[in-house]
Amino acid sequence: MFQPFRTIFIGLALALGACQQSAGDAPPIAGVSLAGATIGAPFTLTGKDGARVSSGSFKGKYRIVYFGYTFCPDACPTDMNVLIQGLTRFAKQSPALAAEIQPFFITIDPARDTPERVGQFAAAFSPKLIGLTGSQAEIDAVAAKFAVVKSKGRETPGGYLMEHTRHAMLLGRNGEPIEILPTFDGPDAVAADLAKSVK
Repeated sequence: MFQPFRTIFIGLALALGACQQSAGDAPPIAGVSLAGATIGAPFTLTGKDGARVSSGSFKGKYRIVYFGYTFCPDACPTDMNVLIQGLTRFAKQSPALAAEIQPFFITIDPARDTPERVGQFAAAFSPKLIGLTGSQAEIDAVAAKFAVVKSKGRETPGGYLMEHTRHAMLLGRNGEPIEILPTFDGPDAVAADLAKSVK
């Protein structure tokens, strides 16, 4: 159910990032370049302890932003596992640079994802991962800034599913979009792209 959203977003990203690929002065990445795209913006949401967390507090660091939800039965846990494994492998190669990366998990399902729940979800993958939630209006606004497509899916015995884009977006030290990391290709591909993009 997630494939159409992935296809739409990657198609958009390829269109936005195609021009800069011709320069040939940067090593090729496995992910999708977002250079020159107008994706992303500062955000302030709610963290695990109910305190407000601002992306501006991490200016000067690279940021990885992923939108998902904690009740996701498979896709989100899989993506987060690959992402954190890739970040961990990069940290073994370049610990100083890896320390300059802050990953975020932002829920698209704030009706169910409380601060405590997103905090527990994030902690299950890494103490470094920050889980964020907010009001529906706040989440909708941030998702729109990151071109995230999302909608309520079918009902299940446990509640309902959410359909959404599945992208770990790497942003630069000033919040500029760099690329969609290749989580679909596994942790080694993520680590390799981080080595090329994080300087």
